[in-house]
Amino acid sequence: MTLVAFRNDDLDSETARQQARVDLAAAHRLAVEHGFHEGIFNHLTLAVPGRDDRYYQIPFGLHWSEVTASCFMEVGYDGRLLAGEGEVEQSAFCIHAPIHRLVPEHACVLHTHMPYASALARLEEPEIQAIGQTEIGFLDKVAYDHEYTGPALDPAEGERLAGVIGPDKKVLFMANHGVLVCGTTVAEAYDLLYYLERACQVQLYAMWTGRKLRQVKPEIVTHTLQQYQQVWPHYGNKPTWQHHFDALKRILDRREPDYAD
Repeated sequence: MTLVAFRNDDLDSETARQQARVDLAAAHRLAVEHGFHEGIFNHLTLAVPGRDDRYYQIPFGLHWSEVTASCFMEVGYDGRLLAGEGEVEQSAFCIHAPIHRLVPEHACVLHTHMPYASALARLEEPEIQAIGQTEIGFLDKVAYDHEYTGPALDPAEGERLAGVIGPDKKVLFMANHGVLVCGTTVAEAYDLLYYLERACQVQLYAMWTGRKLRQVKPEIVTHTLQQYQQVWPHYGNKPTWQHHFDALKRILDRREPDYAD
């Protein structure tokens, strides 16, 4: 009998992959709770930890309220199904695989048509404005794609989008379409997704009054961005976005514990 030796890094990788599945499943369930989903469409993906050739994606046709940690397929950056069962939704592959491949900093890529952000993406001037604290926090994170090219059914479109967002931005407004939000982890990306929709909602509410918007002075915008970038506290040695996502998962643990199955 041949004994196979398992290294600590093998165990660490397997633990990281299981945690990644749980977190990505949580993001799908939370997106339903927060009204970010659109039926069986849109896509939330995550690069498989410890691998540089594949990412997690749900089988096409699964509603996000049904997603569990065990349901994810592993899809190669070339579109091949490498593990799991189900059909690979074409637009998910064409958008996400090129971004994961070309911008590995974006381990988690969330694409939604959530209503308030998508409403801004349909305007001639879709930019988030410096009219409040939450909005200012996004000003250095957002890229804008002003060219709608139709449904993404060719990887070349994902390559184009990867070039627009690049490694330095985390949010992409897609003209006449929706948004992409990226992060190094599911927790970081989902926190950005959540507050992006809140910022867009408040901006639209302010615009709908028909009254003049109060812009924050440029020097205060600069000061606020510096505070976000340099001195924002890490409570308990964790970033605030991790605290937020942990709290959201605790809610799921009480209401829908099967997401982690």
